[in-house]
Amino acid sequence: MGMALTSCVPPESGELIFEIGEDEMELGIGIHGEPGAERKRIELADRIVEEMLGRILVDTMDFTQSEVAVIVNGAVIVNGMGGTPLMELCVAYANVRDILKREGVRVYRIPYVGEYMTSLEMASLNITLLKLDDEMTRYVEAPCDVAARHPF
Repeated sequence: MGMALTSCVPPESGELIFEIGEDEMELGIGIHGEPGAERKRIELADRIVEEMLGRILVDTMDFTQSEVAVIVNGAVIVNGMGGTPLMELCVAYANVRDILKREGVRVYRIPYVGEYMTSLEMASLNITLLKLDDEMTRYVEAPCDVAARHPF
């Protein structure tokens, strides 16, 4: 589930993909910079995360009594789309962690917070949950070598 405060400018066109007001946010954006499914007034970070996780937890599989990786982009991933400061992503993850704990969802030991999949300079936030079983946990823990490494 993604949200954005700004659009991005693809180099080929040199133009914004969509226009958005300074007091608005797009909810349900695509990872390639596509506009969201809904436009709303900007809210506080904790309210935004609450709404995003509410939609994820209702619209997908049952995560309770499971471990998840949080990616803010899997296990749990909290992902910025290129234009969100790391500090803001960490604030969002703290809210994600608290909400998941309240909902009975265990977060796998390492959250992924950073720029994992970007859409140029888009100021946005993307939350991904990956339900872990033994096989998926082995994949998450597997060593890998990449061209660019996260600073953590």
